[in-house]
Amino acid sequence: MNTTEENAAGAISGSLNVDDAEVERFRRIASEWWDAKGKFRPLHQLAPARLTFVRDELVRHFELKGTSLKPLKGLTVLDVGCGGGLVSEPLARMGARVTGLDPGRENVEAARAHVEGQTGPGGLDLSYRIGTIEDLAAEGAKFDAVVSLEVVEHVPDVGGFIKSCARLVRPGGALVFSTINRNLKSYALAIVAAEYVLGWLPRGTHQWDRFVTPDELAGYVAAAGLSRPTYRGIVYDVINDTWSLSDDTDVNYLAFCSAPSGTLPESRPHGA
Repeated sequence: MNTTEENAAGAISGSLNVDDAEVERFRRIASEWWDAKGKFRPLHQLAPARLTFVRDELVRHFELKGTSLKPLKGLTVLDVGCGGGLVSEPLARMGARVTGLDPGRENVEAARAHVEGQTGPGGLDLSYRIGTIEDLAAEGAKFDAVVSLEVVEHVPDVGGFIKSCARLVRPGGALVFSTINRNLKSYALAIVAAEYVLGWLPRGTHQWDRFVTPDELAGYVAAAGLSRPTYRGIVYDVINDTWSLSDDTDVNYLAFCSAPSGTLPESRPHGA
């Protein structure tokens, strides 16, 4: 770990928009990130639907070919709240130059351990960093796209979080968020059922009052100077035990938006 990362990690507990209790919750189970049958099983099950949405929206927005094995080749992508790399690594396999960012040292170490030996020439263009979006924004870092999945509902100030993410996107770039709607249905399914009845998630993983409605998210996005979001829901098929994209945004949903138009430079130095 370099000095920059050590300083960033040391400053995390003082960040106004990082909930230390939330960070600690995920630190404690960081060794289980890549166990598809463990505590992160729901994220593994959600992966195909979430990654399909991210891939298709970025291909459409940047007018990429999208038919090759590396449909995102040439894009720089920041994965905010990357955890153990469940999103960062697949995006890198799609050809993107990915930076995974997380405030939890143990999460980043788990992500690095899983991808060890797969980076570098002929491997994945993927790097991980311990820190916050405020750290990167202060450095003036810019990316073609910022992706932050299942993070919005864990930050104290959603509006501030969205604005910080927007500062990290190049003119004409894109942002993708996923989170959970706030209503009685989401309380029943995402908390009561998922945490207490079915035991899909550790109890206390989510706080219902931090769930964000699509209208609220649209307000935060507008305040950050971004385009109005387009939404897709993710729904669970009980019979087949699978998740798929849907028009139903009552519980889990994804949002895509873009930064004000501008000409993206032909050369996209990683995180520059």
